[in-house]
Amino acid sequence: MAPLSLSDVLYHTASQAGCRDQSRLRHALDEATDKRQPLIDAVLDANVVDEESFFSQLAHALNIPFAKDDSEAQEGLHNRFPAKLALRHRIFPTHVSAVEATVLTYNPFDLSARQAVGQELQKRVHWQIASRHRILEALHQGYGVGAENFEELLEGREGNDADDDMKQEVNVLDEADEEATVMNFVNQIFREGLKERATDIHVEPLERDLRIRYRVDGKLIEVPVPPNMRLLQASLVSRLKIMAHLDIAERRLPQDGRINLELDGEPIDVRVATIPSVNGESVALRLLTRKKFDMSAIGLDAETEAKFRKLIASPNGIILITGPTGSGKSTTLYTLLKELNTKDRRIVTIEDPVENKLDGIIQIAVKPEIDLTFAAGLRSILRGDPNVIMVGEMRDQETVEIAIRGALTGHLVFSTLHTNDAVGGISRLLDMGIEPFMVSSSVRAFQAQRLVRTLCPHCKAPAHHEDSYLRACGFPMEWRDKLFTPVGCRACRNTGFTGRLAIMEICMMTEALQEKINLRATTMELKVQALKDGMVPMRQYGFKKAAQGITTLEEVMTVTAASE
Repeated sequence: MAPLSLSDVLYHTASQAGCRDQSRLRHALDEATDKRQPLIDAVLDANVVDEESFFSQLAHALNIPFAKDDSEAQEGLHNRFPAKLALRHRIFPTHVSAVEATVLTYNPFDLSARQAVGQELQKRVHWQIASRHRILEALHQGYGVGAENFEELLEGREGNDADDDMKQEVNVLDEADEEATVMNFVNQIFREGLKERATDIHVEPLERDLRIRYRVDGKLIEVPVPPNMRLLQASLVSRLKIMAHLDIAERRLPQDGRINLELDGEPIDVRVATIPSVNGESVALRLLTRKKFDMSAIGLDAETEAKFRKLIASPNGIILITGPTGSGKSTTLYTLLKELNTKDRRIVTIEDPVENKLDGIIQIAVKPEIDLTFAAGLRSILRGDPNVIMVGEMRDQETVEIAIRGALTGHLVFSTLHTNDAVGGISRLLDMGIEPFMVSSSVRAFQAQRLVRTLCPHCKAPAHHEDSYLRACGFPMEWRDKLFTPVGCRACRNTGFTGRLAIMEICMMTEALQEKINLRATTMELKVQALKDGMVPMRQYGFKKAAQGITTLEEVMTVTAASE
């Protein structure tokens, strides 16, 4: 009887581990065999079997120990086990002593890995099997982002004293091979950021180290990096400056630029801002991926969506989106513009900067250095026969007055204000020196919003709160059994949350509210009137989302604290 091939062994093991689609598994194995690709990766990429069950079954079949998730690795292993070796072969050491080592692998059939480890360590090696997911996560945590490229860079500096390198700002871009290595390192930072769903990447020099942090769902997360990352600071900052077309020789002044790149087939726009600090230049990178803007994506309930559709159907007037920086105002604006973007409408925007490019819309970027301000640009736009205008921000009295004039002459105008709540937008315009009758006659609505993190659907669990706490929050007691809390799992990287959602309030301009504005009523009086006219407060809107299991009560209370 002919011996089983590796393909047959893996097929049989996956079947025993509970394969969900054997024909798909066989097709994946056959295709990988023809292309000479790793067969074990083909099994996992086919997504037809549970990883833990598969590797547990494989370890049993091969009589190799199976490392469970609760086994811990020694600290400082990265100093004794080369990152290049670990990352290239996707193996991870959990123990290294003077005479032996324990190494995890998810591909026990990779003979080249065994040979490379044996030659490098020159000691007895105990191999164990672990899931691919666990090994990749361990490599990321143990060696840090871009560790392989970093190690290649250090190989070219053998013989140099590390302390001297940290004192000298050596520009390694002079060497072509080192330039390519730094470029790969930068690409890896971007790639990891996209994988983590980061909106921002911060490269921050510390006194004796370099820190990289990702902003994910509004929270900053420190990224594991290789040791001695400070050695790469000058090269990393210089590479980012070159990509953003900035002056690499200017290190004393802040600079702003933009990077357009494509990673793994996905186009990405990156806004770059450098800030000089006492420890060197800090770089902030805003990742602007191509989004699909539509009403369903921003999670509106039926009542709020109906209000929005009524507003954008208006032939003229001003619709103001309010909220602090980072509250998703731009996304809401782009969503509304996309709804209006038809062949029979001419839409023109002036922004600072243009964050997302929309087909069929004329978009202008503010350039103060040549006197292209919001006011100057808006004045020119009005002469260009637009139907719909979007102004990035109402910053001054002149811009507001021109926008009002445009609204009163038959244009639909969208813009933003930095206020804590919707009614606060009225007070903000009046404080700018705008006459009350101009505000009441031109503005159709003020909308305010915040972003809350949404619960991971895979691991959320029912939440239990004291009735006294719920009453203090003002939460409807009939919904108390519908609340959920975050737990954390692999799908959400143990955060308990995946993504964010806007919660909002819309203050419609009614006749009663117009009268209050014309009489210069106080903000409190305006808010009372808006509530009488049907405005649902942002916190109440958030309570509905929490009762639907979309977010948590704590998230809603935290982000709406300033608006109450």
